[in-house]
Amino acid sequence: MRDLGVGFGYLMKGQRWVGRHGRAYGFGLLPGLVTFVLYAGALIGLVYGADNLTAWATPFADDWDAPWLGLFRGALTALVFALALFLAVITFTAVTLLVGQPFYENLSERVDRSVSPDGTAPESGLSLIRELWISARDSLRVLARVLLYAVLLFACGFIPVIGQTAVPAIGFCVSGFFLAQELAAVALQRRGIELKQRLSLLRGRRLMTLGFGVPLTLAFLVPLVAVFLMPGAVAGATLMARDLLDEPSADATDGDATSLSTA
Repeated sequence: MRDLGVGFGYLMKGQRWVGRHGRAYGFGLLPGLVTFVLYAGALIGLVYGADNLTAWATPFADDWDAPWLGLFRGALTALVFALALFLAVITFTAVTLLVGQPFYENLSERVDRSVSPDGTAPESGLSLIRELWISARDSLRVLARVLLYAVLLFACGFIPVIGQTAVPAIGFCVSGFFLAQELAAVALQRRGIELKQRLSLLRGRRLMTLGFGVPLTLAFLVPLVAVFLMPGAVAGATLMARDLLDEPSADATDGDATSLSTA
């Protein structure tokens, strides 16, 4: 259970790091703001159309008596919106990281240099186009896994009691795990670590991964919070990646050894 606290600690350290580096934080907000506007529009559209969607999907219930029709479709509408939020939390990070690839790569490298004993950071040696391609490819692979879990959880949501208690909790854990993976990928991909190995590393420290990702998932459900936490989440995930790889690190609360102009 100690690893849960360790993971949450990395999340807090990342937020403190960007809090001390205002320019890096400011640049890191831009991709999140762009993505947030797009996602907010999609979710608002779902709010207005969810009732019609569930009615269209359940024509067999048209002749049900009250209150069963309202209760059934109301619960189904809630599940649809919960599923949309589940997918939004996961894909928001992936899309934001793609939009802000140069910003977050720069931020992650700065974090690495600030805590590295020799003041250096690993470099991928790949072109920006190649890095974007790998990020997009891996994000689609992760999304396929997430969709599989989403379908299973959606189906389990119809099970009485379990569907309203255990399933949402499992959903947050799944979201937290893959959210942490997407964020840690910035630092791990730069080290040449492929998706399969990244997932294996995170599973090996599952509680630490959940301690980092689940609180962030819950925070991301609050409008605009994801935008403001993204830079710190990338910084914290970089620190966590160093732990996963057993890389020696100075105290993350030490001053940054490099300036933005030399990053």
